[in-house]
Amino acid sequence: MASKPKLYYFCGRGRMESIRWLLATAGVEFEEEFLETREQYEKLQKDGRLLFGQVPLVEIDGMVLTQTRAILSYLAAKYNLYGKDLKERVRIDMYVDGTLDLMLMIATAAFKPPEDKEKGHASTVKKAKTRYFPVFEKILKDHGEDYLTGNKFSWADIQLLEAILMVEELDAPVLSDFPLLKAFKTRISNIPTIKKFLQPGSPKKPPPDAHYVETVRHILQF
Repeated sequence: MASKPKLYYFCGRGRMESIRWLLATAGVEFEEEFLETREQYEKLQKDGRLLFGQVPLVEIDGMVLTQTRAILSYLAAKYNLYGKDLKERVRIDMYVDGTLDLMLMIATAAFKPPEDKEKGHASTVKKAKTRYFPVFEKILKDHGEDYLTGNKFSWADIQLLEAILMVEELDAPVLSDFPLLKAFKTRISNIPTIKKFLQPGSPKKPPPDAHYVETVRHILQF
């Protein structure tokens, strides 16, 4: 029996959370080793396991993988969540990159001073409403299908739901002007593996708190 994928990262969302989402959606159980000390991080570096000195790090299929985008692309292809051809794949890439931009705004705000953090969150919500969500609402309206690409569930759908839920943590009624996205959220959230991942006690991580921020700062020394 093949061993479970093993994830090395901090005990929080960061750049690993989308990887957790993809694995969980594919129904894949995984193990996690949380980085809590500088020594753990330095050992990974010393052992030559961090290609560019960065986490996330994922052990899977006999490989040691780093770089978030590469890991996500591999998982999406492996679990048949990456479209049927190059044209669908490039659309998935466009949609994923767009939602990633939005999610990174939220993730990086956690490391800013309180006043800047509030301003950052307000700016993110505004951009979600005016730049990002209108695009996805139009995509769903134009093709009239349940999913973003090829009328088949894909990585793009998973990451859009992740982004929606992150923005809703900042502004609960953010989808009030986007009825198709509201329906999309409900539909994707009810896919059995995702529904399970959204339940308490799953590997899904909460928003970053002061302890997470302090741990990351200490280990990465910034």
